[in-house]
Amino acid sequence: MLGEFVNPLWKLRESDTEVATPEKVEGQWPSLIGKLLAARGFTQPQEVEKLLFPKLVDLKDPLLLKGMSQALERLGQAYLNKEKICIYADFDLDGTSGLALLKTGMQALGFTEVLHYQPKRLSEGYGFHAAAVEELKSQGVSLIITVDVGITAHAAIDKARELGVDVILTDHHLPAETLPQAYVIINPNQGTCESGLGYLCGAGVAFYLLRGLKRYFHDHAELPKNNWDLKEVLDYFTIGTLTDMVPLVDDNRVLVKHGLVKLAETKRAGLRALLEELDLQDRALTSQDVAIRFAPKLNALSRMESGILPIDIFLLDDVSKARDMVRQVMKNNSTRVQLQSDAETEAQELLKEWPHKDFVFVASPNFHRGVVGLIATKLTQVYNKPAFVGSVGDDGMIVGSARLPQGQEACLVEAMGSAAELMSRFGGHSAAAGFEIAETKVAQFVDRLSGHFSDLREKPKPLEIFYDVQASLPEVSASLMKWYDFVGPFGAGFAIPLIHFSNIQILSKRELKGGHLRLKLFDPDSNATMEALLFTPTPRQVETLHTVPGFYDILGELQWNYFAGQKTIQILIRDLKAMS
Repeated sequence: MLGEFVNPLWKLRESDTEVATPEKVEGQWPSLIGKLLAARGFTQPQEVEKLLFPKLVDLKDPLLLKGMSQALERLGQAYLNKEKICIYADFDLDGTSGLALLKTGMQALGFTEVLHYQPKRLSEGYGFHAAAVEELKSQGVSLIITVDVGITAHAAIDKARELGVDVILTDHHLPAETLPQAYVIINPNQGTCESGLGYLCGAGVAFYLLRGLKRYFHDHAELPKNNWDLKEVLDYFTIGTLTDMVPLVDDNRVLVKHGLVKLAETKRAGLRALLEELDLQDRALTSQDVAIRFAPKLNALSRMESGILPIDIFLLDDVSKARDMVRQVMKNNSTRVQLQSDAETEAQELLKEWPHKDFVFVASPNFHRGVVGLIATKLTQVYNKPAFVGSVGDDGMIVGSARLPQGQEACLVEAMGSAAELMSRFGGHSAAAGFEIAETKVAQFVDRLSGHFSDLREKPKPLEIFYDVQASLPEVSASLMKWYDFVGPFGAGFAIPLIHFSNIQILSKRELKGGHLRLKLFDPDSNATMEALLFTPTPRQVETLHTVPGFYDILGELQWNYFAGQKTIQILIRDLKAMS
C-alpha cells in the first residue's frame, strides 16, 4: 500500500564562506546574494564573475564534436549539388526548436531545398521511422538531417542506406549497445565523443551543427558568404534548452543568458503574438517565464494534435495570422489542462490500493496519450516514487510515459530494460522515458519492475529538498530582486534558489482557477506582509493548510508578479510545514 503522502526533509546547503564582491560589480550587493552563491560553491571572485558575465567568445569549438567535420563536408557537397535536404525532427519542443533554428540558419546561409518532417505524437509515435524515409525518398530527398532523434533507429537508417539516402544523425539521447550505420553521427553522448558537450539538448546539438556550418561556408571559397548572425536563432535554442531540462551549465548557460534577451526582443510573428497573449512582452524574461508559462502552451499543440503544431508558430512570419493562431493555441491549452486535471484525479483514485512500495503504475483508456507524461510527473511529486502512466488504446496497446522523482538516483531505461522482451518499444533518458506495451503483459511488467526496484533499494531514501539560505520577509526587496534575477538564468543543474522563511503567519488563502492557492503572508517580528502563490498543491500540502490563519515554515522561490500594469514581488511556495 502507498500509505501516507511523503513528508520531505528540508536541508540547508552548508557554507561558511563569504563571497567577495567581483570587480565588475558596482556598489555593494545584498549579503543574501553572497550567501546564496557560496551555498552553490561559487566562492572566488573570478568564479562569480564568470557566472554573472558569461561571454559568447568562450563557447567550445563545434569541431570538438565527433563526426562534425564529416557532416560539414557532406552539407557543403549538398549545397553545391543543389540536393533536396530534409530535416527530420522529434515532435517535442526540443526537436521543434532544433528544426526551427537549423532550417532558419540553413536558409539564411543559402540553402534553397530544405524540407522538414516531424512524426505525429499520437498517430506515428516517437522515433525516426522507416516509412517516413521511404516517403521522403519518393519526394526526391537525398540527405536527411535528424534532430533530437535517431540514435537507436537501426531500421530507419538501414532503410535509408538501402534507398541511397544519406543520414546525418544528430541526437543527444543515450545510445544502445550498437550504433546505427548512418552516414555520420553527431551525438555528444555517444561513448567515443570527447567534446564535453554532453549537456546539450537536441536543439543544442543542432545549433552546434549550424555554428560549424556557418564557419565552413566562411572558410571555403566556393561557398557563399554573408553576415547572417547566429544570435538570430538563440530564441529557438533557449526554448529547446529550457523545456528539455538539460543542465544550465557551461555553454548552455552562456547561450540561454543571451537567448532570453533575444526571445524577449523577438520579431517572429508567432512567438511575439504568444508573448503578448501571455502578457510577457516588453519586459525581461526569466527561464521560469519560458519553461512554466510560455512553453507549455506550445507543447500542448503536439500533445493534442489539434491542427496547429509548434513549428507553425515558430516559423510563422505573417503578423495578421499570428493573433488568430495564438487564440487557437490558448484554446487548445485549456483543453489540455482539463484533460490533465481529470486524469490526475482518476490516477490517484486508481492508486489508492496500489500494493508496491517502490514505484507506481497506472493506465486507463480515459487518459489522453498527449498528457501521460504530465500525469507521471505529478505522481512523482505526490508519492516520491518512479511513476509509469499509460493510455490504453482500443487495440489493447498501452502507450505511456515514465518519470523519476527529482533527486532520485535510478535509470528508467534500465528499469524497463529488465522487461525488454515484454515491451513493443521503450527508450529515453534516465529520468524521463516512454514505452509501449500490450495490456495483457502489464502484470508481468509490474512484477519485473518490482524486482528491479527492490534490488536497487537498500533502504528507503527520503525525499530531500535542499534550500540555499534563510531569510526574513523584510530582506526581500526590489534591490535584492535585481541581483536575484541577474544571478540567473535558473534551471536544471543550476536550480532556482530556495529560501527558508520561518515563523510566518498565513493570514488567508484563496483558491484560484486551476486549483492554485493565493496566500497572504505576515511576519510578526517586522509586521511585513507579502503575497504568495502555491501552484498545484499536492494533497499533503492541502491537508497541511487546513488551519488558516496559522504559523508555518515556508520554502519558496522569489519572483515578480505582473498584474494590471503593476509589478510586485511574490513568493512561489515549494513546500510548507505547520509549526507545532
